[in-house]
Amino acid sequence: MTLIALQGVERVFNNGVKAVGPLSLEIREGEFVSLLGPSGCGKSTALRLIAGLLEPTAGEMSWPQGKPRIGFVFQDPTLMPWATARDNVRLPLDLARGPRAEANSDADAALARVGLAGFEAAYPRELSGGMKMRVSIARALVANPKLLLMDEPFAALDEMTRQELNDDLIKLWRADGLTIIFVTHSVYESTYLSTRIAVLTQRPGRLAAEIEFQRTPLPDHAYRFTSEFGANANRVTAALHQAMAKAA
Repeated sequence: MTLIALQGVERVFNNGVKAVGPLSLEIREGEFVSLLGPSGCGKSTALRLIAGLLEPTAGEMSWPQGKPRIGFVFQDPTLMPWATARDNVRLPLDLARGPRAEANSDADAALARVGLAGFEAAYPRELSGGMKMRVSIARALVANPKLLLMDEPFAALDEMTRQELNDDLIKLWRADGLTIIFVTHSVYESTYLSTRIAVLTQRPGRLAAEIEFQRTPLPDHAYRFTSEFGANANRVTAALHQAMAKAA
């Protein structure tokens, strides 16, 4: 079932720069969709439009089943440096004015789910880059969203940490029945994670190609070394090159 449909959506900023569009794209419930394209093509803008952080200049966005609860993970963890991991994760619940004891319990459970049990009282300065991103993911999950939006969350991490978080994210996606829209520059990351990849042109971002995989994502390091993964990554690379050539 369609969760959200973008129909001819455009976004023009006050300085006259047209960042997106016209963009038409449907996201189905339970999918893991990556938005892939060159730097500056409007991927992050599209994500913010879906989140409601920006309004479209033209076009229409519709939610056939009603707008779901949304979690957002930014490229930077955006943690409050004066607050503990528990307090950072609890923020969405505090804003909803829920009971503090219950909110603390929910925050601790979310931290445990991302592998940070025992770090509830740690401050951001005491955490590695990967651990800070885990706190950010826990904060996005603590309110039980149906749709998770992720804007290049692992771009600044080393390769091993990135692969580990990719696997953990797949586990969370499967366990919670989430729909995920994931922005990335990486052909290999998008190939590993996604049920479908939407390839965008250079700015203003328009849909150039959609690549759907028969394989359901699994946390499987060995898959990265298979001929199937190589062939899929080559398909994505070719689509990306074609999108850039068309724009040029």
